[in-house]
Amino acid sequence: MADEKDFKQKAEELNGTDTAAEELEESNEEARADSAEAEAAEEETTESPEEAEGEEPEEDAGEQDAAESEKPAKPDKKDKQIGELNDKYRRLFAEFDNYRKRTEVEKTGMFGEGEKTVLLKVLPLIDNFERALQNVPEEEKDSAFVDGIEKIYRSFLDLMKGLGVEPIEAVGKEFDANLHNAVMHVEDEEAGENTVVEEFQKGYMFRDKVLRYSMVKVAN
Repeated sequence: MADEKDFKQKAEELNGTDTAAEELEESNEEARADSAEAEAAEEETTESPEEAEGEEPEEDAGEQDAAESEKPAKPDKKDKQIGELNDKYRRLFAEFDNYRKRTEVEKTGMFGEGEKTVLLKVLPLIDNFERALQNVPEEEKDSAFVDGIEKIYRSFLDLMKGLGVEPIEAVGKEFDANLHNAVMHVEDEEAGENTVVEEFQKGYMFRDKVLRYSMVKVAN
């Protein structure tokens, strides 16, 4: 009987051990489940700010960039100074160019007036040569002296022509107030009306401008 009691006691102890093991296993499984749930909860709470807030921050950043791009850029102080200096340079260059052109025109006018003054002083010499040749006696026209005077006179005319001086044609031409200076009028039926019939002093042109008007007699 004692052996049977010991056997039962041992069986109960073994059964108790199995039950305890099962309870331990169950408690371990519950602990593992609680740990898994805790990890999942922690992952949910540790989401990135972008995932938690969605795409709104990106949209806000894009709107902010667009607003900044629409704002007019403030002019830089250096750029403003450069623009002012460029404008000042352009004005000074334009003023200098105008001054240069005006100076060239003035110089040309001064040279032209100087040439005109000298030529007007030479014209009376040519007039004297012409008067001398017109009053040469017939018996002396073939003399060497008269021939020399004519050569000098023609040299003067060639020189004046090279300088741009040309005589104005008057006798037999229609009177032109832009070229002729009428100092006498005469009734002449043979001559045409308003025609130059005589020239008292020869006129000259200098570079398409009147150097000296012709002094003429005009028929009415």
